[in-house]
Amino acid sequence: MGAARSREGRPVSIFRRQHHLKAGFGLGRTGEITTPHGVIATPAFIPVGTKATLKSLLPESLAQAGAQAVLANAYHLFLQPGHDIVDEAGGLGAFMNWPGPTFTDSGGFQVMSLGSGFKKVLSEEFAGTGRPDPAEAAQRSRPSDAHANVDDDGVDFRSHITGDVHRFTPEVSMEVQHGIGADIIFAFDELTTLLDPREYQEEALERTRRWAWRSLVAHKHLNAERRHRSEQLLFGVIQGAGYEDLRRKACRDLRAMHVDSPDPRGTGGFDGYGIGGALEKENLGRIVAWCCEELPEDAPRHLLGISEPDDFFAAIEAGADTFDCVSPSRVARNGAFYTPTGRNRITKPVFKRQFSPMVEGCACYTCTHYTAAYVHHLFKAHEMLAATLTTIHNEHFIIAMVDGIRRSITEGTYEDYKAETLGRFYGS
Repeated sequence: MGAARSREGRPVSIFRRQHHLKAGFGLGRTGEITTPHGVIATPAFIPVGTKATLKSLLPESLAQAGAQAVLANAYHLFLQPGHDIVDEAGGLGAFMNWPGPTFTDSGGFQVMSLGSGFKKVLSEEFAGTGRPDPAEAAQRSRPSDAHANVDDDGVDFRSHITGDVHRFTPEVSMEVQHGIGADIIFAFDELTTLLDPREYQEEALERTRRWAWRSLVAHKHLNAERRHRSEQLLFGVIQGAGYEDLRRKACRDLRAMHVDSPDPRGTGGFDGYGIGGALEKENLGRIVAWCCEELPEDAPRHLLGISEPDDFFAAIEAGADTFDCVSPSRVARNGAFYTPTGRNRITKPVFKRQFSPMVEGCACYTCTHYTAAYVHHLFKAHEMLAATLTTIHNEHFIIAMVDGIRRSITEGTYEDYKAETLGRFYGS
């Protein structure tokens, strides 16, 4: 199945809006994203299967947990096993036995974060404390022993596996992602952090704008040459940190990009948009709203890297449609699990003799088949099954929460659902 087209042969939007939050309560909406491997009902949480697997889970278990789609990582699959191997296997879905929609990110985040030694936690380090001191930002924003070197053409970086040097450009990122064969892919962009000063944010934003254009041109060329795979969909990535003018400029720049038609309605532009980069938690909703006010109504908006309940509500009210994050599975492997009244730890002594589910009433496979005492035992015995069962629960919990937000918008009960959900989870 290729992208839908109008009678004139122009691609039409892959997003169909259905319901809006009531007037005065934000930009939130429900809708459907049509991909070559199925329709995603939005808002939706997209679990992360970094290396074509969500750690400790079978793809079948992820589907049973309610996942509509999976996001894999272009950087990691490029390094191992190689995008050519995934291509020969028939693409990401066939390779990992996942029949539904798939995403890949561009690799830009991992190239920068792993290569420079910085990770996204730097965006959270100063949350609630205001902007970092400019002198400290200048000193820490680009460490001297960085393993990633950025220039206007692309990025040189060292593999975290072998130490070998590789180079990513927008064209290489598109080639890698087309080889991996996900339904939705992202333009190559430069990661910045809250430690980067305004001057560098501007420089990186302009570089990301030029890289977005090159990604779009390369993507259209590769789509036209596709041999054994459906036409892929490309999302542009919006950077700009916490600066309103930079975020809005990035949105307008990406929205204006079209490569294969003079039609101003946009026939050769991006199929959707990803909102990324450095985000202070307390400003998340405001930043997303700046972007969504500028972006076309008939295009999907993906927010990269969030998974906490209050973040979902803030982002959805601001207009975001889909989200991805590794956190639910990562914390599960460390024994943390979600409950309606907050996060808990299965390794606590209280669970040693709890011969009932981790969460009463939870419909996930773990809670309907195993006791908290058994999962507690697995962690204490250092058994691999511990991570599997806890991850199933956490992914189901987060997916179900976002599904509940979608239903509440449709049914007109969003305010009550939000108040009840956040009130119980955070105890307010």
